[in-house]
Amino acid sequence: MDLTHIDSEGNPAMVDVGAKQVTARRAVAQSIVLLPDEVLTLLSGDELQSKKGPVFQTAIIAGIMAAKKTGELIPLCHPLGLDNCSVTISFNPEREVVVQCTAALTARTGVEMEALVGASIAALTIYDMCKALSHNIVIKETRLVEKTGGKHDFKRA
Repeated sequence: MDLTHIDSEGNPAMVDVGAKQVTARRAVAQSIVLLPDEVLTLLSGDELQSKKGPVFQTAIIAGIMAAKKTGELIPLCHPLGLDNCSVTISFNPEREVVVQCTAALTARTGVEMEALVGASIAALTIYDMCKALSHNIVIKETRLVEKTGGKHDFKRA
């Protein structure tokens, strides 16, 4: 298996997607954020309020904005015009914050990186907005959950 971002001479290269087929593509990524009890005490319904404002609503906007700028942030990523992007924030049974970003478009290349960047930046925004309360916040993991379109579909078991 060859690395796709390395040319025949070993130099960094953007993948040429010109000959690829245009298909509907979708990717879902998630980040898990562990908040300490002193932060969770500010939870009101489905939102955390901080002196900086509504934490989760701000993180959702940040995640969507970041996903749209992925091509500017990751050096060899293609700049993509997303057809859709959404970020959701919920709690799992362990009371961890689950940030999920879904990105979609119809194009010659996939949107995994956009979903991963969106989930990551939303998680970092939660950290930034809550760090005055505690630095004991942990962004536990960021991972691709599923992708469709292109050569291979993927779904994490």
